[in-house]
Amino acid sequence: MTRIGLSSSSVYPESTAHAFTYAASLGYDAVEVMVGIDALSQQTSAVAQLAEHHGIPVCAVHAPCLLFTQRVWGTEPWGKLQRSAEMAAAVGAEVVVVHPPFRWQKEYARDFVDGIAALENSTGIRFAVENMYPWRATRKRGAEMYLPGWDPSEEPYENTTIDLSHAAIAGSDVVEMAERLGDRLRHVHLTDGSGSAKDEHLVPGRGAMGAARFLRHVASSRFEGDVVVEINTRRCSTREEREADLRESLEFAREHLVVATPDAGS
Repeated sequence: MTRIGLSSSSVYPESTAHAFTYAASLGYDAVEVMVGIDALSQQTSAVAQLAEHHGIPVCAVHAPCLLFTQRVWGTEPWGKLQRSAEMAAAVGAEVVVVHPPFRWQKEYARDFVDGIAALENSTGIRFAVENMYPWRATRKRGAEMYLPGWDPSEEPYENTTIDLSHAAIAGSDVVEMAERLGDRLRHVHLTDGSGSAKDEHLVPGRGAMGAARFLRHVASSRFEGDVVVEINTRRCSTREEREADLRESLEFAREHLVVATPDAGS
């Protein structure tokens, strides 16, 4: 059965510790730890203790590959991925979520596809490469900022992640992307987007990505991974407002992650 997890980034600016508290109180099945500027997220022992204390497993580790985490765990990208795999193994997670390289990381990008495969073979951890998007220089023109590309379905990765907010920026049909990926789709970031140039990470159902349709497709396919809520709650003015958004997202996932069965009398 597909687990519904909570990304620790969904509670920012609150901490990783708060993410486990929310997950446990609301009834999430797991937590994805975003390794970032929160010191707790960088400490394997602290993450393991949080998981044990709350009785919530860690389903994935998100490697520190965002612009604002470029110096977390050093600046050498392969070393950061190795440490992410070590954390994942130590806390019982099978997946590391990773973004494709930025275009200025030329040496890293040159070897990325083969390097990811080699890391999977050496660590036994699945590196699920996430879909990104063209960066828009103007309303009509986009710039390729990721190498070898922002669409993981175009590369021979064994494991991939679909993020609905990123797909909204790119104008991608997420069901079609999932069909192209087939059983290489290992992980989902459940969120939403309006199609603007901003990475909105809306509560699922509040955007234009057809999140319900996508979840029903995932449920009816051979998907064996986890669905993780990754929303932006930074504008929430109170803890109660943030909790309401997290609860709404969980309920949305539970409602639509079902396979429709024919009526017995039809």
